[in-house]
Amino acid sequence: MKTKHIVLGITGSIAAYKACELISLFRKANFSVSCVLTKEAAEFITPLTLEVLSGNKVLEDMFSLPDNRTPAHISLADTADLVVICPATANIIGKLASGVCDDFLCCTVISTKAPVLIAPAMNNNMFKHKIVQKNIATLKEIDYRFIGPVKGHLACGYEAIGHLAEISDIFKESKKLIKR
Repeated sequence: MKTKHIVLGITGSIAAYKACELISLFRKANFSVSCVLTKEAAEFITPLTLEVLSGNKVLEDMFSLPDNRTPAHISLADTADLVVICPATANIIGKLASGVCDDFLCCTVISTKAPVLIAPAMNNNMFKHKIVQKNIATLKEIDYRFIGPVKGHLACGYEAIGHLAEISDIFKESKKLIKR
């Protein structure tokens, strides 16, 4: 049986460090993991950390060409069995809902036929904003799946909705989606 391939998009949230635990769970379950790091996420977590945990090169450069000369985001989109964005900021949700393809992650997500699971993490006021809620509804209409956020301690000091869902729950939901 072919090893399932998960593309893990990591965006610029303080919760980016939690992606490390998710990568470990995916690897223990024998999934192949390719990490896509936005430039904002690279302010919170290094490519080296993700490469060591995933066993694969971290993809960041929109214009890098692999050996087969196909643009890397297309190659990645074609081989994905599931795309997980964890954590997902209001920015990435808005760009995807609008079809904006100005970075490697957006281009990969827009190019894939694989299921997409989005795990938001942001300030509660941002999450509840009408524009963010409209963008989430738009993505749900095209069958993107969401998990969380949940109530918890936020980096801004609030105790509110906006906290990243538990990594174990994101992992369980990922396993369900990859078996579809």
